[in-house]
Amino acid sequence: MSDYHINLFYSDEDGGYIADVPDLDGCSAFGASPEQALAELQQAKEAWLAAARDAGRPIPEPQYRPAIYSR
Repeated sequence: MSDYHINLFYSDEDGGYIADVPDLDGCSAFGASPEQALAELQQAKEAWLAAARDAGRPIPEPQYRPAIYSR
C-alpha cells in the first residue's frame, strides 16, 4: 500500500514550516523545523484517520501526485 503524499514548505507569514496531506481535507501541521512539522503531521494524520473511522466516513485512497515540470 502506498502512503499519502506530503507537502512541506516554509511559510514566511507563519514563521515556520507547514506540512499537509492534500488527500485528507484539512490535515496539516506547523513546526519550527521541517522535522518538527513532519512529526506533528504524523500525529495529525493519525487523528484525522481515527476521527473518520469513528464517524463512519470513507477514508480516501492516496491519489495526489505533484506535477513534474521539465526544463
